[in-house]
Amino acid sequence: MHPRHYSSEGIVLARRNYGEADRILVIYSKAFGKISLMAKAVRYPKSRKRGAIEVFSYIKYAAVRGKNLDLITEAEIINSYNLIRRDLKRTSLAYFIMEAIGRTCHENEPNHEVFELLLRYLNELKDGSQLKKLRLNFILDLLTELGFWPKGKSMDNPDYILEEVIEREMSSYRVGKKLLS
Repeated sequence: MHPRHYSSEGIVLARRNYGEADRILVIYSKAFGKISLMAKAVRYPKSRKRGAIEVFSYIKYAAVRGKNLDLITEAEIINSYNLIRRDLKRTSLAYFIMEAIGRTCHENEPNHEVFELLLRYLNELKDGSQLKKLRLNFILDLLTELGFWPKGKSMDNPDYILEEVIEREMSSYRVGKKLLS
């Protein structure tokens, strides 16, 4: 359970529009794990939080407890990963990573190792050249860290194992499949 006011660092996994000007954000937080937050009035052009809450941005945020969803009150960009956003293949892989984390982790279950894994792979994605190998290594590391796969054992078909764990097809993989093959 979070205190009334709290802050942490986190990476925006997903966002969706809500109502006329609001957004619901899914953030993987360093201190709280995967959480959902309401960002009020961020779709207005003059919103100061607007640029900080893009998918796969690393942010420092402050929030306050709400009735149904907690409300994000402040957001400051630590790293927007602009180098990733400039390349379609890297962007596709970043969305895949965000979806994989979002589908395999449960709400309000902090896991510092998964947070560090997410940061490490985003930083490798900025500079890395072997994107397919990076994607397959990420799946292996994530499933191992979450306890779905034994440490040290090789994985023949990481995509299949991931889809077996989440019990559905990854939608971001279908979009970027041709790019990352």
